[in-house]
Amino acid sequence: MNARIAAPELPPALDWVNTDAPPTLAALRGRVTVLNFWTFDCVNCRNVLPDLRYLENKYHDGVSIIGVHTPKFEYQRHSEPVLKAVNRNHIRHAVANDPDYLMWQAYGVDAWPTLAVIDARGQLAALLPGEGRRQEADALIAHLLDEAAAQDARVYESGVVALRPEPVTPLRFPSRLVLGESSLWISDSGHNRVLECTHDGRIQRQFGSGNPGYWDGRAREAGFTDPQGLALGKDVLYVADAGNHAVRRVRLLSGNVDTVAGTGVAGHDLTNENLDPVKVAMSAPADVAVLGDILYIAVSGQNQIWQLDLVRNKLVVLAGSGQLGLTDGVGVTASLAQPSSLSVIGQQLVVADAASSSVRLLRLLDNRVSTLVGTGLYDFGDAGGKREDARLQHPLAVCGDPRGLIFVADSFNSKIKAINMRSGEVRALNLPYRLQEPAGLALGAGALWVANTNAHEIVRVDLSSGQIRRLTISE
Repeated sequence: MNARIAAPELPPALDWVNTDAPPTLAALRGRVTVLNFWTFDCVNCRNVLPDLRYLENKYHDGVSIIGVHTPKFEYQRHSEPVLKAVNRNHIRHAVANDPDYLMWQAYGVDAWPTLAVIDARGQLAALLPGEGRRQEADALIAHLLDEAAAQDARVYESGVVALRPEPVTPLRFPSRLVLGESSLWISDSGHNRVLECTHDGRIQRQFGSGNPGYWDGRAREAGFTDPQGLALGKDVLYVADAGNHAVRRVRLLSGNVDTVAGTGVAGHDLTNENLDPVKVAMSAPADVAVLGDILYIAVSGQNQIWQLDLVRNKLVVLAGSGQLGLTDGVGVTASLAQPSSLSVIGQQLVVADAASSSVRLLRLLDNRVSTLVGTGLYDFGDAGGKREDARLQHPLAVCGDPRGLIFVADSFNSKIKAINMRSGEVRALNLPYRLQEPAGLALGAGALWVANTNAHEIVRVDLSSGQIRRLTISE
């Protein structure tokens, strides 16, 4: 952008979720300011956050980052879940919620995510839409800081940290669950670890050091970053290590952790049967499922379902063109929208297709994708009844019962719903308990187990009595 214009000031109507001292562009003169336009449901927005942390650390004495949360879903118009998302993603700069799109319109933004870079004199230097712009943003910021220094307009001082933390709890944003005969495994995502517990919640083993990282090792010596989906194989626990853009394997007999797919950094490679799966870069795998010797991977950042043959060590795309959408079809002719959870029922996969607020079916005999509930990327709500009338809002988990019932964590409605696969009827479970953005489900031992994510807890719903019990997680 050659001819710069004055950047619009931050309007007073913004709701600052994690600071009592809202910043102003006028007060930030002398520094380069980066506005991050994002929405917390968007995987591409989450992929940008490591770039922002890199820039904050590199230019701590010259750059201020400000988050402008512009919601897609009705649920996100409220600031409480936005603060939860800020804490879940370890964001330490000031974040404003802008439900009326005031800043979006003032800056002419038209896509999530977008970075607006403002120079030291308060002029808009560039809009950078999309993820993967770290190198470009880095070079631009360096140029603008040098420019300000040459004009004697640069201010050298550290930025202000914005923090409104969660309470200290045994779990921090637990996301996914898998149930064994006597064990319950929990993705304790906010603590960057996977826990193996008894059904009563007593911790038996921990996998992952608790610090974000990417390294193999035994039990606590391994490193995970924001682990999500879990699947139980033959003496093996598979983990969708979303923050490391990889799929990890925990050998349950020894506790050793290694990597079966992904490189540890975000990428959008095409799968290749002749390439070692650990050399294929992927984007934000959200869940995994096992059927026989096949591992299925919901690659949410690429809007696809991948298949890893565990015997031949071959990785292929099973379904999804890669384009964000809601289109039925066979294999890559279908389109998915941020698939976030997988469940196996017979010879088909049930898929929570979060960004389209839908539940999809993938028939494994011919890779045909069909839609069970849901109608479009921006068609969401909170309604039961016939499948054509039912509406969900960003579902993050599905769990199939062999009898033909699918339980859905209707996350942004903070409800659990059940879909009858034969009739297509959808109903909400009438639970006398407050759920807060549930993101994980498991069936077993006569109960439905729920990761009540934003409440930092696991609850057990007795399917015969409807009684709910909160698990006490302890050593």
